[in-house]
Amino acid sequence: MDLGRLRTLRELSIRKTMAAVSEALYVSPSAISQQLTLLEQEVGATLIERRGRGVSLTAAGQVLVEHAERVFAELEIAKADIQKLENLVAGDIRVAAFPSVATALMPSTMRHLNREHPQLNIGFDEMEPEESLAALRTWQTDVAIIDDLNVLAGALDPSIETVPLIEDVFLVMMGKEHPLATKPEVTLTDLLHESWVIDTASKNYTSMITQACQGAGFDPRIVARCKGFEVSVALIREHCGISILPGLRASRDLTDVEVRPLKPEIRRKISLAFRKGQRHSPLIRAFINACVHRAAEVTRSVKE
Repeated sequence: MDLGRLRTLRELSIRKTMAAVSEALYVSPSAISQQLTLLEQEVGATLIERRGRGVSLTAAGQVLVEHAERVFAELEIAKADIQKLENLVAGDIRVAAFPSVATALMPSTMRHLNREHPQLNIGFDEMEPEESLAALRTWQTDVAIIDDLNVLAGALDPSIETVPLIEDVFLVMMGKEHPLATKPEVTLTDLLHESWVIDTASKNYTSMITQACQGAGFDPRIVARCKGFEVSVALIREHCGISILPGLRASRDLTDVEVRPLKPEIRRKISLAFRKGQRHSPLIRAFINACVHRAAEVTRSVKE
């Protein structure tokens, strides 16, 4: 039975539509449909049925996905066990992380691993948490760095393990001459009449900001919606607006921008995610250890 076709069926069980599976696997919808047809021929049973614009798994399809989960888990364990026998940190590993944590952790982590394990080849992809988790489920990456703002703990796939990495505290950012720059800390009510610059890379971040402001009794007056941190900071620097942005972002390259703690705090927990059975792989273990060590260094520097 073809493993690639099994993975396609498994992804369909999660994403529900051919179009979503096509987008996740970077394969055309017609190719996805063909793979599933061939899989049905292999097993001699109907695995999917169309319902409106979507599709659902038949009882046979659900049973096959359950078995496929166990097969993939065993293959991961076998791969890790073989690597452990060799006790050699060598080979390829792909890592996906979102911009703020990637900026703070990835360069030094990769530099350390390149020095300590020259036979380990790290490939990095910048992805938002939900995207990187989808890549992890479909074997397009080996480690995904995620947060609990975008990926709720209860929503994690049972085949995914996580290791806590770091907690990130959101901070208020404003121009150097902003009146609030004279205050040691800022409350949400202090921001009642401000213009806001919002990073729209994560819809959950936007929702978090909106809900926090509404909880303080107002709707944020958003004047700029940006897809990247560079534009956001440029606008803040020129006093076009203020923003609440990740503290990990505030630790680097913020010329002419003031940063103040927000009271009460808004935090997010950031974790490393990987497929079950991979924890004992020397490659995965080396990356986890290096990344956790770097995160601890960042945490200490923030406290100092």
